[in-house]
Amino acid sequence: MKLTKPSEEYLERARLLSREEAERLFSRMRGKLQRRFDDERLIPLEAIAIQLQLEDEHLQEWRDRLAELRANAEE
Repeated sequence: MKLTKPSEEYLERARLLSREEAERLFSRMRGKLQRRFDDERLIPLEAIAIQLQLEDEHLQEWRDRLAELRANAEE
């Protein structure tokens, strides 16, 4: 997992989250992202935006795999 600066789209989405939604995202943060936040190399808004972006990417990968499995099952 390579952590880069979040895109403007995800920064805007992070700004629009309620405090409760942001706290839920923080609770799901793991590994390298959590350490960067703990070491104060990331501001909270950036950390939330990166977490949103990672979760969206993982969800899309899951959907792609599921579609592939369903296509194979139909054959």
